[in-house]
Amino acid sequence: MEYQYGNADRVKTTGAVDTGKEDGLTGGLTASHSMAANDLTAMNDYKSVITRVGRDKGVDPAVIAGIISRESRAGKGLDSKGWGDHGNAFGLMQIDKRWHDPQGGPFSETHIRQATQILVDIIEIEVKQKFSSWTKEKQLKAGLAAYNMGLSNVHCYERVDENTTGKDYSNDVVARAKWYKNKGY
Repeated sequence: MEYQYGNADRVKTTGAVDTGKEDGLTGGLTASHSMAANDLTAMNDYKSVITRVGRDKGVDPAVIAGIISRESRAGKGLDSKGWGDHGNAFGLMQIDKRWHDPQGGPFSETHIRQATQILVDIIEIEVKQKFSSWTKEKQLKAGLAAYNMGLSNVHCYERVDENTTGKDYSNDVVARAKWYKNKGY
């Protein structure tokens, strides 16, 4: 299926680098896929909402699932009130309260819509201007890196993750997304 902001299956990825260590994994596609698999049962609780929001926003639902897995381990990494990142980020997709006013409950459709719109805005307003000649799949990958640490830290496609958390954010999210796509997302 075609999505306005790219298809996860067409984005090149190397998978996790350092992020897999949290699960005792060494890295690469295998680590990303293993972490996605570990989150699948919890992720399935949100599958219908993820699919609906993805369709409505033009974002591959598998990418939304990949972000949710990376950011909150499908909710398993949040405190009892839905916060992570030392109380700075909220909900499944970890909206940073220092930059945004989180909306809805931490596991709600409202939250997923807001966070997905943040990604869409990054791509539409920033990425397409800075990297106008890139394919939409490359723009998606840059948008994912920018979702994590801001577009000012993305300088070229070959090193898109050089400043992201674990130096692997977009590659890990895309690898997880590809795995979720094979599970019907």
